[in-house]
Amino acid sequence: MWCQGRGVVLAALVNKPLLSCLAEFIFLLSEQWCLEKSVSYQAVEILERFMVKQAEAICAQAAAQRGDRERAEARDWRAQKEQLCSRFALRLVSCVQLASKLSFHYKALGYPYTKEELLESELDVLKSLDFQINLSTPLEYVEMLLEVLGYNGCAVPATQLHATCLTLLDLVYLLHEPVYRSLLRSAVGNTSPSELQGEKFGSVEEDFMLLAAGVIAASAFIQNHACWSQVVGHLQSITGIASGSIAEFSHAVLTHSVGASTPGRRQPVPPPPGRLGRRATEAGRSC
Repeated sequence: MWCQGRGVVLAALVNKPLLSCLAEFIFLLSEQWCLEKSVSYQAVEILERFMVKQAEAICAQAAAQRGDRERAEARDWRAQKEQLCSRFALRLVSCVQLASKLSFHYKALGYPYTKEELLESELDVLKSLDFQINLSTPLEYVEMLLEVLGYNGCAVPATQLHATCLTLLDLVYLLHEPVYRSLLRSAVGNTSPSELQGEKFGSVEEDFMLLAAGVIAASAFIQNHACWSQVVGHLQSITGIASGSIAEFSHAVLTHSVGASTPGRRQPVPPPPGRLGRRATEAGRSC
């Protein structure tokens, strides 16, 4: 089910605005614990993957229990939901701990968890993910592309772009719903996309290379708008992603972060080229 798009399965458990709140929660917790920025993104990815696995397990169990026991199944569902909610903060802490490889925190978020409970919770997360927690994050793609841009002699120094990229990447996580919603609307040419179109758009939401390229392009526009086209050209050559797709993604990031009118005092925000390139067009038009 995961390959069908994280947004499709995950929507059965939580809504996307809640995911933004969870990302913010993890960012603040990581900052409080003085963890590296990469830990925050890794923890979000681990938590989302874990939640999907939990949703799949619940659905599979419900399918296996179909019959004449509707009332018993309803009670079981309520019990499972209550158990998930009561231990969700613990699961979130475990995801951060797994991402950071920290030892133990005997008190986290005001919950007095014991050493044994933390170990058991980490094992539950690990078993659900088949111990596969070394997940790729958008930050890895951003830093890889910045390194290549540096070798290619980009007009805007990679070190100068890095800090701005981190800020914008945080904003994309926190504003995930409005950013990708605007991209979906542009891709399908409709202000009210259907549910099926939204589901098929999941492949675009999972494209970390496109996200990284769009964030870097937006950062370049903020740092030196005169060199924006050159940076987009470099990114197209490196990634193979159409410049129009990169431009449209950067436009969405800028619009939902600094606002379209802010950089417009000197030069307009790069306008959407009409469609989000081959990736989004195929996802939207195939609906």
